[in-house]
Amino acid sequence: MIPAAEPLLRFKNVSRAYASPEDRSGSLTVLAVQDVSLDLPRGAFAALIGPSGSGKTTLLNLASGLDRPTRGEILISGTRVSALPQRELCHFRRRHLGFVFQAYNLFPALTAVENVEFTSVIRGDPREAARERAVTALRTVGLEAKLHSYPSELSGGQQQRVAVARALATQPDIIFADEPTANLDSKTAIQLIGLFEELNRTLGATFLFSTHDQKLVERVRTPIRLVDGKLA
Repeated sequence: MIPAAEPLLRFKNVSRAYASPEDRSGSLTVLAVQDVSLDLPRGAFAALIGPSGSGKTTLLNLASGLDRPTRGEILISGTRVSALPQRELCHFRRRHLGFVFQAYNLFPALTAVENVEFTSVIRGDPREAARERAVTALRTVGLEAKLHSYPSELSGGQQQRVAVARALATQPDIIFADEPTANLDSKTAIQLIGLFEELNRTLGATFLFSTHDQKLVERVRTPIRLVDGKLA
């Protein structure tokens, strides 16, 4: 069991370098993230903020295991995810991490409840249990009446709520959300932010956002500001 005092997410001197797109030889590199160390506790409501090119998305991708650091270590729930082989990393993501993308990434041929249960089904959970969790998650985000609606029959805000329910249904340790309000109008964005806050408060869900949205920045409890790939 992980000690209560140990952070849920830990970065230890993490850097990420990429080959410069302007250098055809591949010998020049760009440091998108530079020597970042930070701890995030369970139940955090945090956001990576900063101007375009500051390293927000890179850091979020590193934290969520979608990218690997050039140097340093990343631990989630005590597991050194930055060192896991690809197969084990995929298994870990399915079991412990939730994702909310700005493009929703819903399957148009699946209903809301089928979209939400999809991750649980492909990781091998019993279909009955996956469906039960999907229904509960959709009820939690206020879409109990839309279980059998297709994405084309839902508004943008409702589609994003389905994406949030999908992230919740697997009962992850942490939910990563990349610009979750970017494609929403102001009123819908505020409603979604309120939903995130409610889930954090009532369920103890841990959130790490990457965002430009000042409305969301003003509501998070832990702003993590980046400038040129470094913690400001």
